[in-house]
Amino acid sequence: MITIDEVQEILDEIAEEFPSEIYKDLNGGIILLPQAKLHKKSIDDDLYVMGEYRNERISGRYIVVYFGSVERLYGNTSRNSLKNKLRKIIKHEFVHHFESLAGEKDLEIEDEHQLRDYLRGKQKKNNGK
Repeated sequence: MITIDEVQEILDEIAEEFPSEIYKDLNGGIILLPQAKLHKKSIDDDLYVMGEYRNERISGRYIVVYFGSVERLYGNTSRNSLKNKLRKIIKHEFVHHFESLAGEKDLEIEDEHQLRDYLRGKQKKNNGK
């Protein structure tokens, strides 16, 4: 199993891979929180939120990664595999950041489509019982 300190170390390594320009206006940086977070529309407690981009009036712009969610889904993978998963999460959240700066919502729309597909799949499974 992984520890929160190991995940923080990996996130720090990933953060260093990106050029400093990518952090423009991301005043809160990347934050690792200890808890797991289920999506509010999770049906069988199986849809975890791995990361979020936040743009808040007081706190500003920042990326959150949920250690508990990462641990539940990827806690038994190799360090290299975990690093690749975390890199994918961070890149996804950076796209939200860039789109927010540009006034775009393409990735939000794509995320909504994926959520719709998840809900349809759950509905089909539950109707098939």
